[in-house]
Amino acid sequence: MSARSSVTGLLIRTGMVVGAILALTILLAAMPGHNAPSVADIRSTQQQGSTSQEMPDMDPSQMNMDAGAEQASEGAAVSEMNRMHGSSAHLHMTEMRPAAPGDTQRANQIAIELRAGIERYKDYHVALNDGFKIFLPKIAQPEYHFTNYKNGFLAAMRFDPAQPTSLLYRKTEDGYQLVGAMYTMPNRASEDQLNERVPLSVAMWHLHTNLCMPKIGQAKTADWTKFGLQGSISTQRACDAAGGNFHPSVFGWMVHVYPYEDSLDKIFAIDHHH
Repeated sequence: MSARSSVTGLLIRTGMVVGAILALTILLAAMPGHNAPSVADIRSTQQQGSTSQEMPDMDPSQMNMDAGAEQASEGAAVSEMNRMHGSSAHLHMTEMRPAAPGDTQRANQIAIELRAGIERYKDYHVALNDGFKIFLPKIAQPEYHFTNYKNGFLAAMRFDPAQPTSLLYRKTEDGYQLVGAMYTMPNRASEDQLNERVPLSVAMWHLHTNLCMPKIGQAKTADWTKFGLQGSISTQRACDAAGGNFHPSVFGWMVHVYPYEDSLDKIFAIDHHH
């Protein structure tokens, strides 16, 4: 096997792993709670080594249990993510910045490039054929995420407005209607880096935070009113007391964009009003 083929194979396998993680992020939603930590607090905890950004002690399969309480938790989380209204114990949102010179032009250009890049995906069959996967298609959602794991992998290294990580569709009687898209960035990114991609004067990125998960093997008997991003636990101390594994931030930054709206405040809205 040639060196080029070996590298290509490695990238594909890596992309599949990253893709599995990205798929899980779509069920993580805004939850009611207390004051969210600052990005500085999150980054400080990570630097102290209390947890790894890759969360090596978490088996991703444990995020998707058999049924019962965890299934209900997933469904509620998916629904809630479409109604974000601000930071909470499990959700950190960037602060809106004063407009800087060029922000409006940059934002408009992102919308233009995004519309052009996803135009062909108004036919959702084309999206499926191009490798986008529907996340949780059997759970009723205001918007369904069709995620392209290759795009998500590449988004960690570069920003192409025409190639979002996920497409956002509304369910219709005969299929799906394209309404928007989602960009992603690693959770280690600073707000200045997020601003370089999508101006923080027009959009608010969000990051899921303060996740306490039961230890591997204990998920089926866990109290899901306490664990997970639906749960009441939101601190390291409370998670330790409950015998769980705490993660100050989960996966990556995300921002939704609705390029078919008629003004920037609607294109980069936190909550897409149908």
